[in-house]
Amino acid sequence: MLKGLFILLIIVLVLVFFVLMWVVGAYNRLVALRNRFKNAYAQIDVQLKRRYDLIPNLVETAKGYIKHERGTLEAVIAARNAASAANVAAAQNPGDAAAMKGLSGAETALTSTLGRLFAVAEAYPDLKANTTMMALMEELTSTENKVAFARQAYNDSVMGYNTQREMFPTNLIAGTFNFGPAELFVIEKPEEKEAPKVSFT
Repeated sequence: MLKGLFILLIIVLVLVFFVLMWVVGAYNRLVALRNRFKNAYAQIDVQLKRRYDLIPNLVETAKGYIKHERGTLEAVIAARNAASAANVAAAQNPGDAAAMKGLSGAETALTSTLGRLFAVAEAYPDLKANTTMMALMEELTSTENKVAFARQAYNDSVMGYNTQREMFPTNLIAGTFNFGPAELFVIEKPEEKEAPKVSFT
């Protein structure tokens, strides 16, 4: 009788040990996946800051040529400042859905205002021929491409994290330890998903 209880106790302890090890493993997987998407966002952050730093130079260069388009230039700077502020909020917690949606909306608005600036610039041949403007445009296009690649890597990491946290039985661990869903970084309007393309040659 005593021997049977001892064996039962050992079996229960072994089962508890394996369940505990599974819980620790699932928790650690979720932490690793969350850290992966946060690191992926850090790559977006670097490229967005570079983009935001280029825009004032672009506007300053354009100012001398398109003096009658002051409203467009001011709109670009306002959109750049809003996007930069939204990026700061998103960088603090890339898993926050509201911050990511705010950034997506701000980036969509910035892309739209930059598109207007480029359309206006097309009407000014001297501006199109300006070497500084051409160099800034090339650098901005390159940065836009890097943002797109970084955004894809981030979205892939978010998808992996969200899939893991929603799968049974890991969802029990995710719910217990408050692993909330992460938000994808998408540009809201399909026609504005691509970087603006303007040729200054």
